Amino acid sequence: MKILLTGGGTGGHFYPLIAVAKALNAVADQEKIANLELVYMAEHPYDRNILLQNGIKFKKIYSGKIRRYFSFLNIIDAAKLVPGIIKSVLGMYFDFPDAVFSKGGYESFPPVLAARILGIPVMIHESDAVPGKANAWAGKFAKRIAVSFAGSAEYFPKGNVAVAGNPIRKEFFIREILGAKEYFKLENGTPTIFIFGGSQGAKNINDNVLDILPELLPDYQIIHQCGENNYQECKGRADLILETSPFKSRYKLFPYLESGAMRMAYGAADLVVSRAGSGSIFEIAASGLPSVIIPLDGSAQEHQRENSYAYAKSGAAAVIEERNLKPHILKSEIDRLFADKEEMRKMSEAAKQFAKPDAAEKIAREIIRLAIEHK
Repeated sequence: MKILLTGGGTGGHFYPLIAVAKALNAVADQEKIANLELVYMAEHPYDRNILLQNGIKFKKIYSGKIRRYFSFLNIIDAAKLVPGIIKSVLGMYFDFPDAVFSKGGYESFPPVLAARILGIPVMIHESDAVPGKANAWAGKFAKRIAVSFAGSAEYFPKGNVAVAGNPIRKEFFIREILGAKEYFKLENGTPTIFIFGGSQGAKNINDNVLDILPELLPDYQIIHQCGENNYQECKGRADLILETSPFKSRYKLFPYLESGAMRMAYGAADLVVSRAGSGSIFEIAASGLPSVIIPLDGSAQEHQRENSYAYAKSGAAAVIEERNLKPHILKSEIDRLFADKEEMRKMSEAAKQFAKPDAAEKIAREIIRLAIEHK
């Protein structure tokens, strides 16, 4: 059996695909399905090591991102689509998969179109509360549709859509509490805040955090993932701001945290401050931590805003819209939550209930069922 995986080249698309790939391998073992072959078709491998570790073959194609604003890159990317579609059709024809699973995003368009042309069944998963363009299009002919948020189902044809949650790697459902404080050289007994703006970081969040560092550190210690491109600026500002601070050691700044370090950060934290990407929200929910969510203003289809309010509705998070984000507002919200232990407890319970630990397995079983039907 051969399953082709595809999705836009971001961590929010890639890591859920890896979670599904792991679940596919596990289900294949349980159901005695021999010779399961997994192929990832995209323009970039994103992380070759993870693909190799999970026995996933990479097939390169070309794709183009059509931006919602004027850019000469739109012309360049549009020109890449035709060869991308041709290469996808040929690659799929000569290496015929039994089913295609797509996480959406612009890189998924050529492979999904190729699957439609060749009559290969497609299953899609929509992470966000409001579907992206690629999945909205693919949903019109996909045989199966899985969504993370219940409200997303209304955007797709009734009858073949199910709320599965967002597939998160199983290890994120077990907080690495043991040794986490030692890993980050944190103090015992001081509340810990984990702050991150997605895999690329978020400059606005970084700036607001740095502005209130002198006020935060007497009461809290902070693990801050600021993004590779923002690290030097953040480090320079933090060094200057905290030059004479007796609490300087309470601030732990990182450009990027790998999977194991992320789990340690969740294990050490009492509160998370984060962007509202679906992957981030479901990782936070899996960790069972209360959170302050700051959706990116102007994200495509305002999906981060919709994600944040769908999550906050469960009682698991507080939301600060980016247009309202100011240093004193962020500090006030952090102080308010730490002052109310009962609310923090309720938020933690709500987060655990919101997370769906069986999402990847449910999706994997449905993909295999679809592939068997096709065979």
